[in-house]
Amino acid sequence: MKMRAFILFMLIISMGCASTPRKPAVPPAPIFYPPLPQRPRLEFLHSISGENDLGKKQSAFQEFIFGKRRDRLLGKPYDVAACKGKIYIMDRMYKKIVIIDLIGKKMSFLNDHGNGSLGDPAGIWVSEEIKYVADMQRKQVVAFDKNDHFLRTYGSKEIFEKPVDVAVDGKRIYVVDMDKEQLFILDRDTGQVMKVIGEKGMFFKPSHVTVGPSGNVFVTDDLHFVIKKFSPDGKFLNAIGFHGDQIGGFARPKGAAVDKNGRLYVVDAAFENVQIFDDQGRILLFFGGPGSNPGSLYLPAGIAIDDNNTAYFQKFATQDFKLDYLVYVTNTFGKNMLNVYGFGHWIGTSLPGG
Repeated sequence: MKMRAFILFMLIISMGCASTPRKPAVPPAPIFYPPLPQRPRLEFLHSISGENDLGKKQSAFQEFIFGKRRDRLLGKPYDVAACKGKIYIMDRMYKKIVIIDLIGKKMSFLNDHGNGSLGDPAGIWVSEEIKYVADMQRKQVVAFDKNDHFLRTYGSKEIFEKPVDVAVDGKRIYVVDMDKEQLFILDRDTGQVMKVIGEKGMFFKPSHVTVGPSGNVFVTDDLHFVIKKFSPDGKFLNAIGFHGDQIGGFARPKGAAVDKNGRLYVVDAAFENVQIFDDQGRILLFFGGPGSNPGSLYLPAGIAIDDNNTAYFQKFATQDFKLDYLVYVTNTFGKNMLNVYGFGHWIGTSLPGG
């Protein structure tokens, strides 16, 4: 009886505290790219660094009874991919794949025990809910099924030296090997190597690979400071960018992604921004920039395009800005570990400040 009375007393106190009037919080000004009064195409929406950023909060009563919940945090996110309801982060601190469950508002590790145990994962790609992870220690690509359980492996130490990234399109698996400085095309069903691209001097420490909706393949040729574009079967098409500090140039290119309209997004870890190019390789826009403010980047690395979870993040967007798809960018340092941006269009009758 005494315990029940004490709990009831604490509930009354917490309810009384909750009823204390508070000044309404002033919402932060929206961050658009390009900035207003120009017509925006991209808006910074949210940052995720731990479970608390997913919106699941403890009540005062739960905290009193069970203690304050310890927030699960991202460590050193490097690469990112997504499917409906989930975001997958390759975390260099944990050397694990962190699953961000947007529906359950929780974080957990991908089940990589047993045959699927990861040694030193580097890149991740999600296709048809199958997760493909390039593992530098195993010298393989490890695949997990739609339930995040081990499925199978691709490649071996006889084929790869340092597989750092992977992309999948249809029956083709593309793997970039940083030490061999080559791009491998594997058959998704058999695992056999179909083609190897990269005669001597073609690549200089390639680090990332992605595939666009047309099937064209883009490889970050890190120390040549360009993104190289190939046809689906590996024919070289052209190079995008150059070494330089002007718009359209690169200092330390990293992750790349292509949207449904063929626009290419490229992360630069040195400039700490993301540049967007059209399907002809012409610069359109850049966003991010160094610093610790919302929307800024701190040694960014990975990027992914996601059109499956816009409904979840629309609540973070300005009322007159309609999201078409999401852009995730990982920061390996700083307080904002995963930045979420929305690509969209203005639906209001007029632009503020216009």
